[in-house]
Amino acid sequence: MRWQPTPILDDELLLSVVIPVFNEETTLEAIVERVRTVDLPKEILLVDDGSTDASPEILARLESIDGVRVFRHDRNRGKGAALKTGFAEAKGNVVIIQDADMEYDPHDYPALLRPILEGRADVVYGSRFLVREYARVHLFSHYLGNRFLTFLSNVFSGLNLTDMETCYKVFRAEVVKDLDLKSRRFNVEPEMTAKVAKKRLRVYEVPVSYAGRDFDEGKKISWRDGFSAMWAIVKYRFVD
Repeated sequence: MRWQPTPILDDELLLSVVIPVFNEETTLEAIVERVRTVDLPKEILLVDDGSTDASPEILARLESIDGVRVFRHDRNRGKGAALKTGFAEAKGNVVIIQDADMEYDPHDYPALLRPILEGRADVVYGSRFLVREYARVHLFSHYLGNRFLTFLSNVFSGLNLTDMETCYKVFRAEVVKDLDLKSRRFNVEPEMTAKVAKKRLRVYEVPVSYAGRDFDEGKKISWRDGFSAMWAIVKYRFVD
C-alpha cells in the first residue's frame, strides 16, 4: 500500500516521542530534558518496561511535567513490547523512537523530520554511518556486526539502508499504527524494517550524530540479540 504524498504543515505537526525505559536511572532525566529543549510541538511518551532500579521513582516525578505521559509494564517484556505500547498511545501525526540513554541527540529531530514534513517520505531512518557532526569510534567487531545485519536486511527487504539497527526511526502516524509488531526484544528493528519494505513505503535516510555506550556503561544489546535479529530478518520477509 502507498500513503498519499502530502506535506505536513508546521502548524499541523504534533511529534510523538516514544521512549522505552528499562533501568536507565543515570540518564533518564537528562534525556527527557534534552528532548524537551527541542523547539517542536511534541508529546513525550515514556514506557517503563519493568525497571528494577530507580527509574520508576524518576518517572513518577517526570509525569507531572506538561506534555510528558508515562506508561508502565508490570514486568520486563522487551523493547519491542515497549514500542508497541508507545505507538498505540501516540496522539501525534509523526512518531519518532528515542532511546532513554544519551547515545542519540534529539537536536537531530528537525533534520529527521524534514523529508516527512515536505511530503517526500513516509519513514525516515537516522543513519550513524552517514556521519553528521560526530560519531564515537567503537571496536571493529561492533561496526562489522551492524553492517552485516544491515546488509542481510537489505538482501531480504530489497531496501538500500546503511543502518537498519539505528534507534532513530521516524514514521508518519498512519504507518506506525499499521505495523502490528510481534517482536518483544531488539529483533523489533528488523521486523519494522521488513514490514516497511513490504508496504512499499517511501524511505529516506538522514545522517545523525552518535555517542554510543560500551557494555560497561550500560549498553544492553548482546551477541545473542544479533542471532535473533538474523532470524527476524528471514522470518519477517515471509510472514507478518
